[in-house]
Amino acid sequence: MLNKLVRFAETISHYTGKCVAWLTLGMMLLTCLIVLLRYGFDFGSIALQESVLYLHAMVFMLGAAYTFKDDEHVRVDVFYRGFSATKKAGVNVIGGVFFLLPFTLYTAYLSANYVGASWNVLETSPQPGGLPFVYLLKTLIPVMMISLIIQGIADILKNVGVILSSRENIPTATTTNEGVK
Repeated sequence: MLNKLVRFAETISHYTGKCVAWLTLGMMLLTCLIVLLRYGFDFGSIALQESVLYLHAMVFMLGAAYTFKDDEHVRVDVFYRGFSATKKAGVNVIGGVFFLLPFTLYTAYLSANYVGASWNVLETSPQPGGLPFVYLLKTLIPVMMISLIIQGIADILKNVGVILSSRENIPTATTTNEGVK
């Protein structure tokens, strides 16, 4: 059952990450268009520039769980890289339980009022001609935290499974009366 939960959470993170990765192509094309319009046709647009900002935020915030799932996040691994798989799993469980989950839960909690206030007024860009969707951009904060919580729990469960399976494979010493006089 735990394996199914882990696979389900990792599948969500995987497909979200793959879809979000395509936004980088859109961001690059949009940036090229902005440069072409600005220097080729002397035309500037705040909305287009903010669109790149929005796409960048979506790539970063919606891709965080995918990056975490694939263990591609930033890690200070002075000691970690030399650990056995079981010790790495233990470090990952401790990190998930004592650092990742409290941080993400607290950030999700703190962002609720911030995002709610933005939605109440349907906050728009302070720039003239900017995008009227700042409230949607701010909504990415709790969405990121929720996706990291789901992926964090899956990672903790997966690493607990590694620890438990390594304990099951440890040969136990048996005592016999042979040779005892």
